[in-house]
Amino acid sequence: MNPQLVRQRGEIMKKRKNQITAFLGRDTEFEGNLSFKGMVRIDGRFKGEINTEGTLIVGETAVIDSDIHASNVIISGEVRGHIVAGERIEILSPGKVFGDIEAPSVTINTGVVFDGNCQTQKRDKVVNDKVAFLQKASEAKNEG
Repeated sequence: MNPQLVRQRGEIMKKRKNQITAFLGRDTEFEGNLSFKGMVRIDGRFKGEINTEGTLIVGETAVIDSDIHASNVIISGEVRGHIVAGERIEILSPGKVFGDIEAPSVTINTGVVFDGNCQTQKRDKVVNDKVAFLQKASEAKNEG
């Protein structure tokens, strides 16, 4: 196959990967469980649970009451709930987060309201499609 054609296809796929695949506008309200691949932007109200391997963008007018599990979360609106990201969480002004956040990379800009705990950790190592966890020494003694 032509190397130039392969490179062009790769660039097209990269652009598609960075495009928003779904959008909940300013005047929308949604309640339930949201799961998706790719990138989703919410500017309206959402209540429920969000699970994705993709990117969630919370727009300035968004009000979200949800536990969120995603690869990347970018927040400019209001989120109430526990947020766990596999790669990064970025909270931009005038964002507001009320709840605990956890990710390998966390950025909280000036002008943000954050009320919760923040935990950063290394990315989990995956071996044979399973996540490896280290046991605390005190737990290991109790089992032995």
